[in-house]
Amino acid sequence: MNESLTLFGLATTPLELLSFALSVMTVWLNIRQNHWAWLFAILSSAMYGVVFFNSKLYGDMGLQVVFISVSVWGWYQWLHGDDTHERLPVTELTWRGRGWAAAAWLAAFGALAWGLHALTDTDVPFADGFLTAGSLVGQVLLSRKRLENWHVWIIVDVLYVALYIHKGLMLTAVLYGMFVFMAAVGLRAWRRSMEQDAAASAAMVLK
Repeated sequence: MNESLTLFGLATTPLELLSFALSVMTVWLNIRQNHWAWLFAILSSAMYGVVFFNSKLYGDMGLQVVFISVSVWGWYQWLHGDDTHERLPVTELTWRGRGWAAAAWLAAFGALAWGLHALTDTDVPFADGFLTAGSLVGQVLLSRKRLENWHVWIIVDVLYVALYIHKGLMLTAVLYGMFVFMAAVGLRAWRRSMEQDAAASAAMVLK
């Protein structure tokens, strides 16, 4: 699965190619708020863990392990996550919640960057740490269907494109370029869903 091959002029491997396809399916299902997205997330994370290990992106490799755990939790949340154990609706963070999310991102970045620099042979500890921390925040927000998860993914995915080009993972760089577009689509779709839920709730109150 690690044999080199060329696809549309891009150097890749069968493992990276399969991870690519599963990741696209994951985001597409996330946009549609389909809970099966979490199954594809688990599979793609397991495969990308191997891809990143081979590229010495240890922060991203460890992130895939966390993603698998969070995906199990997220799957449950999407199915039974609100107070009535009904389908979890899309909601926004308060300003306080956004502050906590930003603080968590910075704190995780500091810890991860230090650990990657001190304990591994990666040549990009700060970039890897910053984007790994942001991805963790984005994944938690996604699990709770917070609208802001898409803002986080747009920022992270743009920066990941540059990182993967630097590491020679050209197909994955293309994937994350697609993710930027898909995150923008997801943001719009989830905002529309949130507005529709609010309108439906208002209509029920009026009745």
